Amino acid sequence: MAARSRLSRERVLEAALRVVDHEGLEALSMRRVADELGVETMAIYRYTPSKDDLLDGLVEHLFIELEEMLEGATPPAPHAPPGPRGDAARLWRDALLCIAQAMYRVALAHPHVVPLVATRPFTVPLTRRPPAVLRAHERLLALLGTAGLDEDTTLKIYRAFISWVLGYIVIELREVVDNPDESDPAFRLGLHRLPVKEFPRLRSLGPALAVRGGEEQLTAGLAAILSRYF
Repeated sequence: MAARSRLSRERVLEAALRVVDHEGLEALSMRRVADELGVETMAIYRYTPSKDDLLDGLVEHLFIELEEMLEGATPPAPHAPPGPRGDAARLWRDALLCIAQAMYRVALAHPHVVPLVATRPFTVPLTRRPPAVLRAHERLLALLGTAGLDEDTTLKIYRAFISWVLGYIVIELREVVDNPDESDPAFRLGLHRLPVKEFPRLRSLGPALAVRGGEEQLTAGLAAILSRYF
């Protein structure tokens, strides 16, 4: 009874996140979360009424972490006439790169949750997504709004930013290890399963493709995209 009285939605989501971080998304269930909290399964339904709600809650938790990381961290964007150039353009790029880096760091801390960030929005209408998710999009649009851009350009940059950063993170954190017990890189990645005559480039570049590009490649790609506008 004491454990149940201390329950809250936040505690349930934190427990779910611990389960996914340590055991993977496939281990997540209402019963497993209840076990993590030391309560009966029915006790957590008051805070997360379904598995879908629990999944959306995990996405929400990541965006709350992103929000906390960005508080006071995003460089202030200047107010300038339409079509910013020079020093003003650099400040807008820096602000957008800061958001991208924060998204990457949160994802890196919770790689097993990242697939949900990419897939759950397709099952939940925009207006029904968690407030933290909506605030992240509002922050990005508000930042672009200070650049004096027209609506069409703002939306183009917004879509390009989301597509590049989310796509990069999903590919960056994908599972590539075939057998973690193997010490040889080729066997560890399962490259020996690929016919060398049919997939010569994948066989030769496989080990390099398995190495994360990190924030450097994330920001380099984003800067190249933004250079068209700023």
